[in-house]
Amino acid sequence: MTGSATPGTAAWADTLLQSLAQAGYVRAEPAILQPAEPFLDLSGEDIRKSLYLTTDASGEELCLRPDLTIPVARDYLSSPQSGQSAGFSYLGPVFRYRDGRRSEFLQAGVESFGRHDRAEADAEMLALALEAVTAVGIRDVEIRTGDVALFIALIDALDLYPVWRRRLIKDFNRKITLEQDLERLALASSTVRNEYEGVLAALAGSDRKAALALVTDMMSIAGATAVGGRTVAEIADRFLEQSTLKGGALPRDALNLIKRFLAISGAPDEAIATLRSLAGEAKLDVGVAIDQLEARVGFMAKRGIDVKTIRFATAFGRGLDYYTGFEFELHRKGGGPEPLVAGGRYDGLLSQLGAPTPIPAVGFSIWVETLTQANASRAASRGRVS
Repeated sequence: MTGSATPGTAAWADTLLQSLAQAGYVRAEPAILQPAEPFLDLSGEDIRKSLYLTTDASGEELCLRPDLTIPVARDYLSSPQSGQSAGFSYLGPVFRYRDGRRSEFLQAGVESFGRHDRAEADAEMLALALEAVTAVGIRDVEIRTGDVALFIALIDALDLYPVWRRRLIKDFNRKITLEQDLERLALASSTVRNEYEGVLAALAGSDRKAALALVTDMMSIAGATAVGGRTVAEIADRFLEQSTLKGGALPRDALNLIKRFLAISGAPDEAIATLRSLAGEAKLDVGVAIDQLEARVGFMAKRGIDVKTIRFATAFGRGLDYYTGFEFELHRKGGGPEPLVAGGRYDGLLSQLGAPTPIPAVGFSIWVETLTQANASRAASRGRVS
């Protein structure tokens, strides 16, 4: 424990870790100083811009860990358990720049690796998160959920240019409003002119690999490796985006379907019915993703969670680039914007960290500071009532 913790925090956190250990989630204690590259490459924009960075004597860029998911995943991959089913719990300080608030604060949580029963594992994460919140006496919580896999399935079914696909999925994981960007893309003019028209015409409709090869060859001929601080890959992506804009705006029918999809929200069962109706009407091949959502909701009900109290929204996202499926947050009803607990599925992360084969992964983080404050507020309210 650190100075960030209060005695009350220590008591319930220790109790929480003991209960998680009994459930098979062993204590993980990754190093505080971590390689910066995974966080710069794989985390969301909010984390990237809040890192505390340094460089060692060899020139490697390091950072104080801003989160514990990636450090726990890296330790798992370097252990004999790599590739096997394993669960970990943790409690420790993390470090992020937060304007007006302490930059060092406690984070607790759970990570589950290697389980292929994805729907059941997702439901277990939500159940454990609810247990963690009720362990400190908070029962009046709002459960917000979403599923980025559904959005990815929709975009794939629309068969858009590769650059549209990447851009829309990237925007979904950002805190910016996706609908605002959709409008801007829909209004893009096909009469755009600039000095690179020849290159843009050559790239129109191509995939990122082909674009990267062409831009790399052009820059090699020119004797350049970067322009204006941008890498070759970033320049290729920019050219791809511009070539697509030159070729025409985002198709209006695709835009309308995306907007209808993003407007779906409510109780999970109602949302599933609406999704199936939309998929059937528009002849969208998204059935597998909807089936996975339905299976997850079924396992949640089996764990005693009242699924009618869950708010599901197709537009819900947490702003982290590595999420690939189920996402959720627990909020105290009537509380502030900060979640008490937040997490989700990130099946691609371990491959990006070096795993030779894909490893399923899901987990959640407990915002100890927020949970402690919510508990104190609850106790104060009860005192006023009595």
